[in-house]
Amino acid sequence: MTDELNATVALVTGASSGIGAATARELARRGAAVVIAARRRDRLEALAQEIEQAGGRALAIETDVTDQEQVKRLIAETVDALGRLDTVINNAGVMLIGPTVDAPVEEWDRMIALNLQGLLDVAHAALPHLLAAAADEPRRVADLVNISSVAGRVARQGAAVYNLTKHGVGAFSEALRQEVTGRHVRVSLVEPGAVDTELPDHIRDDIRDKMMGPMTSIERLESEDIADAITYIVTRPRHIAVNELLIRPTEQEG
Repeated sequence: MTDELNATVALVTGASSGIGAATARELARRGAAVVIAARRRDRLEALAQEIEQAGGRALAIETDVTDQEQVKRLIAETVDALGRLDTVINNAGVMLIGPTVDAPVEEWDRMIALNLQGLLDVAHAALPHLLAAAADEPRRVADLVNISSVAGRVARQGAAVYNLTKHGVGAFSEALRQEVTGRHVRVSLVEPGAVDTELPDHIRDDIRDKMMGPMTSIERLESEDIADAITYIVTRPRHIAVNELLIRPTEQEG
């Protein structure tokens, strides 16, 4: 354990696996009290136990971020239990790629609800508390980190609506950054390339091999690689803001 984030509180959404779980572990290791949120309570409770056995502090709150009332409750319970909110990692998301023609539109609805509206609702509910933390000790700075994708940089056939959601995350992040940066709330965008997580498991079987095939032949990033990058962002001194970070595997061309 280190004390870089001592006396601060961090919230990680989508924390039941992958990047979210790895980030929660790392922020706790740096001294933050960590609130972990996702829909899978059993995984959250196991992660919270793991963090606490390693000497950290964790609070698991089962949350579906596509439900605005649950998001409001998540933020309220976080502040009620731990007294403040300094860092938000807006990580929950889903990738349901495939051709636009004849696509099941319920997949589009799900991506928009989670990747965009859920992210917006978390940011909206958290911002008053982030602004308060940025005006207070111990660090006098707060962080909102939105997790996007290389798909937020480059549009490709077969991923039109996923691209739409991730481009939207980038646009929202930059506009919000301009609004709150003068009050020392840092808004950062992290855009991973191919990461070895369960994200592709949500893609329909008849689409997955065709769309994801090229990524299986390269050495992909691990969740811990992205967690390391996120932790770098939120542990910078108050006068440094990392606004955008694109991270690809060395072998990934696009």
